[in-house]
Amino acid sequence: MSRSGTQSRPEEELPYSIELWHSDDAGAVERVLARASSVQLAHAIFNAARNEHPERRITLQKGTRIIADSAG
Repeated sequence: MSRSGTQSRPEEELPYSIELWHSDDAGAVERVLARASSVQLAHAIFNAARNEHPERRITLQKGTRIIADSAG
C-alpha cells in the first residue's frame, strides 16, 4: 500500500524507466530516477532530468530498449 491508501503499481505496470548514468563510467547506471506508465509521461520526466543534469547521460528505456538517450 502507498501512503495514499491505494495499492502501489507493480513494476511491470510501469514499463518506462528514466536512468541516470555514472559520470565516470558510461557503462554503468547510477540510479533509476523514475518509472512511468505512459510514454508521454516518461518523455516529460526524461526532459526534466536532462535539464536537471545537463552534463550527465540520461536514458529513457522500455525494458532493455533505449527510446531516448541524452548522450546522442
